[in-house]
Amino acid sequence: MSTRSTDPLETLLAERACERLIVDFLRRLDLGDPGSVAELFTDDGVWEWPHGERRVQGREALHEYFGSRPADRLSRRMCSNVLVTVTSPDTAEATSYFATYRVDGYTGGMLPPMLPANVGHYEDTFRRVDGRWLLATRTTFLPFGGPTHRL
Repeated sequence: MSTRSTDPLETLLAERACERLIVDFLRRLDLGDPGSVAELFTDDGVWEWPHGERRVQGREALHEYFGSRPADRLSRRMCSNVLVTVTSPDTAEATSYFATYRVDGYTGGMLPPMLPANVGHYEDTFRRVDGRWLLATRTTFLPFGGPTHRL
């Protein structure tokens, strides 16, 4: 079903819900409980990074993956160019660009500025489940990247 046959208000609400998921994903990784990112995915949700040959599928596996982040990691992700396209009343897709600033070994205080650890984009699909929009897939593309700096 094209978005033209969908109610404009419903389309707008779906776009906003999906945009919020994109931002909440980053906030949870940087400022919240990283393992809780899994709650933003469908039960069979997938996060993958084709170039790095990583693929994590299912909410439990996603919880374990994102929850294994080092406790001394400091990160901030900048996200822009978010474009959500509603493809049916219960599905949508999006692209968004990001830059990640990240160090391990952080013990507090302000750090001098440094280049991002990586810059890329996400390609997402969303599905509405029981009235709630969730990530079905997130594919990460990193044309620029390097190792995480250790303090």
